Amino acid sequence: MHLGLIHHVGYVVEDIDAQLDMYAERFGMGVSVRETLPEQGVEAVLLGDGPSHVELISPIDPDGGVGRFLAKRGPGVHHVAFSVPNLDAALGELERDGAELIDARPRRGLGGHMVAFVHPRSAGGVLTELVESPGEHRISVNDRPPQEDAS
Repeated sequence: MHLGLIHHVGYVVEDIDAQLDMYAERFGMGVSVRETLPEQGVEAVLLGDGPSHVELISPIDPDGGVGRFLAKRGPGVHHVAFSVPNLDAALGELERDGAELIDARPRRGLGGHMVAFVHPRSAGGVLTELVESPGEHRISVNDRPPQEDAS
């Protein structure tokens, strides 16, 4: 498997609104997407307009994964996310390679992206997210046109 560009770095924060001005003024980053994801127990904001972003994540459920992270470790870097062209294929390859997956199947993430997490034990101690952007065209072997015979 080949990871693409860093899609975003996720930072856990106590209060998203308290951080937005700092990111706008200090780093010139505007809000790209802002959503509440109740199934993940978070509110999240994607900042920036280039190929790589910063994601601010604030727990809305203190007992959820991000809530527990914040209570135990405080604010800071939570995960690194990489773009992949085909999330299903990437997860299959990681599974065959013996990687420990938090998400065996893709799920909807911020902004309609399909996402899945790889456990830090299988990613050098770093929680790693794989991201497939919405509308990304997947090409499988069966989708390719037949090759012309060169003879």
